[in-house]
Amino acid sequence: MQRRLYEQDHEAFREAFRAFLEAEAVPRRVDWDVAGIVDRDLFAVAGKNGFLGPDVPETYGGAGVTDFRFNAVVAEECMRAGLAGVGAGLTLHNDVCMPYLLEYTSAEQKLRWLPGVVSGQLITAIAMTEPGTGSDLASIRTTAVREGDHYVVNGSKTFITNGINADLVITAVKTDPSQRHGGVSLVVLERGMPGFERGRKLEKLGLHAQDTAELNFTDVRVPVANLLGDEEGRGFRQLTANLPRERLSIAVSALAGAAAALEDTLRYVKDRRAFGTPIGSFQNSRFVLAELATDLDIAQHYVDRCILALNEGSLTAVDAAKAKWWCTELQGRAVDKCLQLHGGYGYMDEYPIARAYADARVTRIYGGTTEIMKEIIGRDLGL
Repeated sequence: MQRRLYEQDHEAFREAFRAFLEAEAVPRRVDWDVAGIVDRDLFAVAGKNGFLGPDVPETYGGAGVTDFRFNAVVAEECMRAGLAGVGAGLTLHNDVCMPYLLEYTSAEQKLRWLPGVVSGQLITAIAMTEPGTGSDLASIRTTAVREGDHYVVNGSKTFITNGINADLVITAVKTDPSQRHGGVSLVVLERGMPGFERGRKLEKLGLHAQDTAELNFTDVRVPVANLLGDEEGRGFRQLTANLPRERLSIAVSALAGAAAALEDTLRYVKDRRAFGTPIGSFQNSRFVLAELATDLDIAQHYVDRCILALNEGSLTAVDAAKAKWWCTELQGRAVDKCLQLHGGYGYMDEYPIARAYADARVTRIYGGTTEIMKEIIGRDLGL
């Protein structure tokens, strides 16, 4: 069934972004996988070409276009090109961090940060997860104690995407440890602040080009002017308000990753022969791929509707949770079945399906596990 989500402007944007990836990212993928981090200049070149912060007002260097379809194109093209690690960093910057810097910043903060974020000179990250807290955000132990015009921040974070490259880290802290939800605030820590140290660059099963790090804070003096929002204690509400967009972003990437695996496998089974005939002609191969093609089409139309709902301001946390868990689980099934059809070659790292298999596993965990998504949906059912 034909997709009707995109218009001419989106397809022109897709063509330009695809050319950018082919020139700037595809030739460097192996080097970045080995290094465990992309070069910072990728963000600068992306910014120069208008691929960062499309929803940022023109006053601060953006395009001023509030349309998540452009964000979706970025995610889809990264996955199509086999650049899941690169895509994770770019979508984190565009889809996850950007809303906080647009919605909760003062005029002074916008002027100070947004031009650099749009140009790619300032790379962003968000630091929520701590050792031992996982999905229980209200239990974070990183504290921010106010002393005059500064907060003194102490604590640590882990599994932070863009953690090594980041210049601005939106950090969840407890400004009032006596409260669970009401004591959480968001402050922006900046590169170079004394006491703000990067820990290990974590070695992962997949997404090798995307830097994931531990962050440590020891008596970091952060200006009160770096608080997001006009008062303390609003952090939990700010985070939950932006989770639907984050989860939809993950769903878009997961579905695009599954589609890329299917396309790659279709090419393979048409060329690979066994017993004198292409393996794609075997009934089992046809049935497996027919099932995946059907699953992908059905999921795609739900996700496309979620994208339009986000643009309309009507995407609910429940609908986003449905998209996130269904599409990430579908991605897992798709890459597993596609790898099986590759036989032994599917287990070789030189084949894209092997990398896709490793990259896909985490999507059922980050942004809220499948179990948490089902809990959100179940509660909405009154259970």
